[in-house]
Amino acid sequence: MFRALSTLVLSLTVISSLFAAPPVDRDTKVRNDRAEVTESGFWIYDDLDKGLALAKQTGKPLLVVVRCIPCDSCEGFDARVVDRDPEIGDLLNKFVCLRIVKGNGLDLSLFQFDYDLSFAAFFMNADKTIYGRFGTRTKGEDKASEITIEGFRKALATALDWHAQYPLNKAGFAAKTGPQARFKTPEEYPSLKVKYTSELDYEGKVAQSCIHCHQVRDAHRRVLREANEPLPEEVLYPFPMPDVVGLKLNPSELATVKEVAADSQAAKAGFKAGDKILSLAGQPMLSIADVQWVLQSSQAPAKLVAKIERAGQPRELTLELAQHWRRADDISWRPTSWELRRMATGGLKLDPLDAETRQKLGLANDKLALHVKHVGQYGEHAAAKNAGFLKDDILVRFDGSDTPLTETDIFRIGMNEHRRGDKIPVTVLRSGKEVQLKMPLQ
Repeated sequence: MFRALSTLVLSLTVISSLFAAPPVDRDTKVRNDRAEVTESGFWIYDDLDKGLALAKQTGKPLLVVVRCIPCDSCEGFDARVVDRDPEIGDLLNKFVCLRIVKGNGLDLSLFQFDYDLSFAAFFMNADKTIYGRFGTRTKGEDKASEITIEGFRKALATALDWHAQYPLNKAGFAAKTGPQARFKTPEEYPSLKVKYTSELDYEGKVAQSCIHCHQVRDAHRRVLREANEPLPEEVLYPFPMPDVVGLKLNPSELATVKEVAADSQAAKAGFKAGDKILSLAGQPMLSIADVQWVLQSSQAPAKLVAKIERAGQPRELTLELAQHWRRADDISWRPTSWELRRMATGGLKLDPLDAETRQKLGLANDKLALHVKHVGQYGEHAAAKNAGFLKDDILVRFDGSDTPLTETDIFRIGMNEHRRGDKIPVTVLRSGKEVQLKMPLQ
């Protein structure tokens, strides 16, 4: 009997696999999105001017979703938003909803957000005042773990409340729009203008014609690098998560504290779990992304006044940021780290050496030990390979020091303490023997 059931299950599995839909290629995903969303008639598609005009005409606030269609990250969350999930559909009806699916032509002075995201949302007035942002991603495997429909609904409701009070509250939103961008649109960056235009090629290879948001940050860093300028820390460590200052926020709420790390800046400021952050540095908060915006915009050192609600009572706290507070951040998970690897490591991917291997090799915990997990094989990402680096090498000295470093530290040293063309002396362990190499900077 058991064998018969097993045979039946196996047969059904084989049949199912034969009739399973083939994977959709990137170009088809982009074309399908435009066809399906425009056919529904609810969302304005890739037309900011039309969205602003309709918001002005109707008096509704504007919801702008910036979404990278080919990217799998946040795909499920995005589908619930664009399909007007029952949990948020009633509130979406109170907005003019606009979907932007390309970096091409994006107004970089208006749409400033974490460009490593594949889903970001703006709540706006028709006069381009930004009420708030929504969209966050961490280095974890679950790339949508920091965004929830519950949290999104509360952000929508709060934005509607703020819109109802507008323009009496307009002054509070002034700092939510950033400074003038270096270039008006992404395709004006020198490294992008040679390949991209302001429009997508829907008749050809449409995915390849799209400027992905992470390419904006890549292009900006490249401009600075080619001018032999150091990268400001706000450029090297963009949009830090609140975790960097010791705050873990609840993604199902507004800007609400879930945990506070011991001995962190947040703990010293007096934050406690359950605190609802009403405003930070004078800006009203409705999401984790809003907190990130304030952190991104802050100078260093800085003192940020936080108005909170604790157990129904208002309080005021002061969050102090030290000179190099951003250096506690880990940026190695970001898509833009691949371009940093090209420039700062010659194409190497470096991971902390695991404890078991460290012990086996007799490497002390207070000494440098980074495992070469990947060596780039092509183009400029093969510079380290051409310099003699191999997969599974272990870096034990870097630039004359065996002080422990992370890959993010290597990025900072390579980008800000050296210039392109430099070759940093490196000692690696290979098959138990030390090998002297030079890491090329590009």
